[in-house]
Parts: sequence; C-alpha cells; structure tokens
Amino acid sequence: MLDLNYKTFGQGFPVIILHGLFGTLDNWQTIARQLADHFTVYIIDQRNHGRSPHTDDINFALLAEDLRHFMESHWIYKAHLIGHSMGGKTAMQFALEHSDMVDKLIVVDIAPKAYPGGHEEIFSALTSLDLQAIDSRQQAEVLLKRRIPEQGTLQFLLKNLSRDTDGRFEWKMNLKALYRHYPDILAAVNGAHPFEGTTLFIRGERSPYILDEDMEEIHRLFTQATLITVPNAGHWVHAEQPEALLGILREQLGE
Repeated sequence: MLDLNYKTFGQGFPVIILHGLFGTLDNWQTIARQLADHFTVYIIDQRNHGRSPHTDDINFALLAEDLRHFMESHWIYKAHLIGHSMGGKTAMQFALEHSDMVDKLIVVDIAPKAYPGGHEEIFSALTSLDLQAIDSRQQAEVLLKRRIPEQGTLQFLLKNLSRDTDGRFEWKMNLKALYRHYPDILAAVNGAHPFEGTTLFIRGERSPYILDEDMEEIHRLFTQATLITVPNAGHWVHAEQPEALLGILREQLGE
C-alpha cells in the first residue's frame, strides 16, 4: 500500500481532488482553498507524481486502490470526488469499483474511453533533457522551449523540476514509469456494474477530449451523468476558466 502525499483545507463533508498526467496537487490548490469554506478538501499527488512514492507500475486499477487506501487510512468512508484528465479516469474507476464510497462524482475533461495518445512529443522532450548538464531552471526552459513552444504547457511541465539534496536537478514525477506505462494511462476504464450516483462531466468548449458521441458510453457506465460545457476553455479548464469552474463545482456540490 502506498501512502500518498496530500494537503487538506477546511472542514465539513470530504471532497477529494485528483490531478492529471504530469500534474501535482498544487495545480488544484487555489480551487481547494475556495471550496474549503464548506468542505474538508483533500488534494492528492497520485503515485509517480509530485511528492508521492515512485513505483514501477501505474494503471487505473492501482490508482483506484491507492485512493481506497488513502480514504480508509484517513477514516473517510464517503466523499465527493473531483478528477481532471488522468485523475478523472482514476475517479471513474474508483466509483465503478467502490460506489458506496462516492457521493458525487465530478469528471473534468476526460471520457471513460481509450485515447490514441498525444503526449509523445512531451515525453520525447522531457526524456531527452540531460538534467546533469543543467545549471538553472532558465537553462532547462530554453532547451525545452525548442520542443515545447506553447508557454502554458512549458510552465506547467517545469513545475515538476526540483533539486535533490545535492543540489542537482531531478523530476518530481517518475518520468520513466509514466513513459513505460503510457498505454495504461490512455486505456479505457470499465466496471462490472455502472455507477448510479450523481455524476457530472465538465468539458472545455475548445477541448476535443469529450465528444458528443462519447455520451452513449458515459451513460452506460454512469447512469445519472450530465454534461456541462465551459465556454472559452480548452483541456485545462481549472487554469483557463477557474471562476466558471468554481461556480459549477459549488452548485453541483450544494454548498
């Protein structure tokens, strides 16, 4: 069993927020603090991300089991779950396996289906960066910008760069394991029985991750699912339209 790194804010009924691929709990700290007026909010680093343990394996069965262990070890036997992208798939898998432990499920910009990929260039850029030859974050940024020109994506990825006890640069995430198991992260989630609890899918208007035709499969697995589209947002809804997303979350959670 893994003991995941986490932060907690507020008091009240528990809300657990799960970040996406290459992310950390800090990506959701602003929204967590704002929800903490009415809830006990937990933001978690999933395995092989942030300050949580590094392991050789990662798939949604393991990520769901990590979440079960986290909840039980913190005496949480029912919670609202919010997950973005990879974290959304973790939340879906958990709800399908442990429906009695989920009150409301909120999935941000991901469907339960398998995806064809799209992060190959990022993996290539990150793995080709020689961290032993890097003297500063600025140098790393200059080198990565040749391969990853989009500034928002670049700054998001650079949040994973830290120094070890000897002052050398290292990745917070387990880049090798994530790359090796990338097909498992792209895989579909499924369960023996559908989740029949309250479920909301949120997508960015400019994002291709949840298509209209995905709703049939979504409703097969999540019988009460509804969908909201956030205007002027891509995949990173929480970064691009935080106030709009916060309003939706507050209404769905019933503050």
